[in-house]
Amino acid sequence: MCFVPACFEMLGMILLAPKLLGLSLLDAAILGAVIAAVSPAVVVPRMIRLIDENRGTSKGIPQMILAGASVDDVFVIVMFTTFTGLAKGESVSWLNFVNIPVSIIIGIAAGFGIGLLLSIFFDKIKISLPVCTIIVFAVSFLMNWLEGAFSFIPFAGLIAIMALGTAIKRKKPDIAASLSTVFDKLWIPAEIFLFVLVGASVAIDSIKTAGFLSVILILAVLLFRMLGVFICTICTDLSKREKLFCMLAYTSKATVQAAIGGLPLAMGLECGQTVLSVSVIAIMITAPLGAFAIDLTYKKTALIQQITRKWLELFAYFDSVFLLLT
Repeated sequence: MCFVPACFEMLGMILLAPKLLGLSLLDAAILGAVIAAVSPAVVVPRMIRLIDENRGTSKGIPQMILAGASVDDVFVIVMFTTFTGLAKGESVSWLNFVNIPVSIIIGIAAGFGIGLLLSIFFDKIKISLPVCTIIVFAVSFLMNWLEGAFSFIPFAGLIAIMALGTAIKRKKPDIAASLSTVFDKLWIPAEIFLFVLVGASVAIDSIKTAGFLSVILILAVLLFRMLGVFICTICTDLSKREKLFCMLAYTSKATVQAAIGGLPLAMGLECGQTVLSVSVIAIMITAPLGAFAIDLTYKKTALIQQITRKWLELFAYFDSVFLLLT
């Protein structure tokens, strides 16, 4: 789940983009690396909600999707860096690929170790919940900063933060439950800011240059991604409904595409404008579709009413997109 679905999606892009958009194989690979990333902005809050509601946790489904999506983004960004380096005439460093599992292992070890130390600290020194929240918040930001500050050391900051939370939950479940409640409330305004920033990064005018072939391409490569997810879960004890949920939960694009979609254009690559345009369309199509798909499929109760409401919202959304295109 950490790399197979992304590889399938990039393979689909390499096979289809040259025929539909007239790109070279290398340009199609760059486009595939941009599009293949899963959106944390869509996946993370919904998987946290499932964990809080104790849905699918007996089989570890939301935890699996959370961890897989986080590592998926690390893998895709490494692939993007490699492909753009080739496009600029640079040589490929196999060390980048070796660093992926190393960064995950170091991130898990560091995060779990720091989480155990914080658990001991909270056990020895009685402090209030707001102070605990600030300490965990500060340590999490510190680990995220370390990933960029010491780039010569392979270290996955987001994975370390997840391991930190896991360690606290294992050693101090009461404090972990209280922290989860606080961070759930903090996420509400943070999610708004995140989506505003994503929207501010989207260049609406670039949609008109890509055409509807890009829409067909995006939907087609999503089928490749879903096939990759299915292959990952085929030998598990997940039911058909749970496998379908995993496939749908892995389809949303937003934050990573907004962050790196314009980089090929800034680098002066020939495919830059196409990559930016397709990235914008991918965000506008898959972000709401992925969110709706997760919300519709994780519950069984009142499903008809949910489907009706979500489809009305979806039709209203695409009506506005159509107005922008025309």
